[in-house]
Order: sequence, then C-alpha cells, then structure tokens
Amino acid sequence: MTEPLIKIQNLSKRFDTPSGPVFALDDVSFDIPRGSITGLVGESGSGKTTLGRTLLRLVQPTAGQTIFNGQDLNSLDARAMRLMRRRMQIIFQDPVASLNPRLRVEAVISEGLAAHGIGSRSERRDRVASLLEEVGLQPDHMRRFPHEFSGGQRQRIGIARALALEPEFIVADESVSALDVSVQAQVLNLLLDLRERRNLTMLFIAHDLSVVEYLCDQIAVMYLGRIMEVGPTEAVSSSPRHPYTRALNSAIPLPQPGATGKRELLQGDIPSPLDPPSGCVFRTRCPMARDLCATTPPPPEVVGNDHISYCKRIEALDERQPLREQSRGAPSGARDPFAEERARADRSVP
Repeated sequence: MTEPLIKIQNLSKRFDTPSGPVFALDDVSFDIPRGSITGLVGESGSGKTTLGRTLLRLVQPTAGQTIFNGQDLNSLDARAMRLMRRRMQIIFQDPVASLNPRLRVEAVISEGLAAHGIGSRSERRDRVASLLEEVGLQPDHMRRFPHEFSGGQRQRIGIARALALEPEFIVADESVSALDVSVQAQVLNLLLDLRERRNLTMLFIAHDLSVVEYLCDQIAVMYLGRIMEVGPTEAVSSSPRHPYTRALNSAIPLPQPGATGKRELLQGDIPSPLDPPSGCVFRTRCPMARDLCATTPPPPEVVGNDHISYCKRIEALDERQPLREQSRGAPSGARDPFAEERARADRSVP
C-alpha cells in the first residue's frame, strides 16, 4: 500500500436519543491510501454513511482522530475547517434530492466556487462548462434545471459539483445504487477515469460487493458501527478472514450460467444500536460464535499484507471451505461485472 492520505484512528460517534445513547461509530480505525479507492461495505444500518460524513466533519465526531495529510481535522476551528473543505468533497446517494430544483445547473456546480470567492462570474461559468464536458455532458446543459435530466445525468452533475473545488479526497456515498445497471457502468468508469486524471483518493460506500471488487483497491467491511475486516480487494474478496465478510461474499450472484455456489445465510436481523451485543457485535448472528466472543471486542489481527481482521475465531475460519475457488466456482483473476454494459456505453452518447 502507498502512503495513506487519511488515517482514521479510534473514531466514534454517539447520538443521544430519548431511549439512550446510540453509537453509530464505535472505535473505527483504518487508513485510506493516497490515490486509491477504498470501498466501504456492510448492511443498511451499519454506519457507513455516518462514517463518510464524519470524516468530512459534516457530522461532528464524539471521539477519535481523522488525520488528513498529517493534520487532525477534528482539532480544526471553523475557519480552518472551511479552508480544508476545498480539499474534501462528497457525492451524495440521491441524484434528485441532492440538487436544488430551483437552481440552474450553472448555479448548482459553481455554488462552492462562489462560496469560497474563486474567480469572477465569467471565469466560474467557463469552469462549469469545462467540468460538464469532463463528466460527459454538454456545456449548454448549464442553462437547464435538474428536473430536465435523467438520473444518470443528474449524478454526473453531482460529480461535477464535487470536482469544482479541485479536491484531493471524495466520499462517494452509494453514488450508483439508484441508477440502472448500464448507467452504473458508465458512472463507475467515469470515476475510474477521474481518479487517474486527477490522482483522486476516494471512499466509495456501497452495498454491491461486485461493484466494489471492480472499482476499489481496498475494502473495509463494517457492521453495527465497527470495522470487521479491512484489506486489499483481492485478499478480502478471495480469502475473507471474517465470518461476516464470507457471508457477504457468498451473496454475490455467480457469473457463470448454471453455476451453483454455497450460500452462508445469516440468521436474524442486524441488532438495534441502542442495545448492541457485548464483545463482538456480530456474535449473535455468527455461525462460529463461542462464549469467548461475548467477553471483549476482538482486537485487530494481522492476517496478511495490509490485511486485518477483527475476529477471535480466525483459526476455525481457516478450516472452512474457501468460497471463491471451491464453493462459488468463480473464474481465476479479477471479475468485471459490467463488461457488456461498459462496451455498450463506450459506443453510446452520454
């Protein structure tokens, strides 16, 4: 792994509710390497969106540190944080709700430039035209309103807005989950192109593991506000070292017609964050849980190069049948779940 741009150290976020405190994030720690795309996966309610927004201090953390290029973001005052926001942006999940319907596209994209006093009005207009072309739209689209675009085009507008201030780091929060598969392929490849051209660092939040495997260099698996496993994409995908990661991987549809695979189904639903299980928060649904899992939270275990698992039963997990090679029957090498759509998109007009 390259030098991390962001170091997340013991980050926690507590929400006080009438029913009691809720820890949406509980002692989260991992690094995001510079110039890489890190995928953050987990079930709904795991705290993924809260983590993304807490990293940008759109949500204020309760404890812990977010070190951005050597500087602790959580120690900055409002003035210093305002300047830092030019280096960090977010792409929201809903391409409809995240765009102001009363503003034309030019105003939507240039809003950050105007807020930071960057350029004259004509210079900002030129900048907007350039950004629209970069994300696959036309410069004259800046005169339209958001409702005049398709879902994929609206998401491209959201991406252009995130790029306007020339950020180093972008949080993409479920940025393709609301799009058709063919449009997903176009947007994913756009993100890959932007990463290469601009040397961007991204945190890509998603539910679809096949998308994460295709796009990301590193995967972090989250459950009930805690990190279960983090490591290089190939290692986490082909050799998961946590029972929760294995269950998520087994749910990926097999790409071969007629192929059969072993599913590792989880029993029950994710527990309420108002009353999380003691010890390992996953133990109430884990098929390998034992009494020792209920005592204290599992410490991080280094299980490979830059590969960490939070499980006290790793030795027993090693004895189970591999999912990728034997059970799931996936082909060797990296999989591209969007090959057909990507080829079709390359031949079409955005």
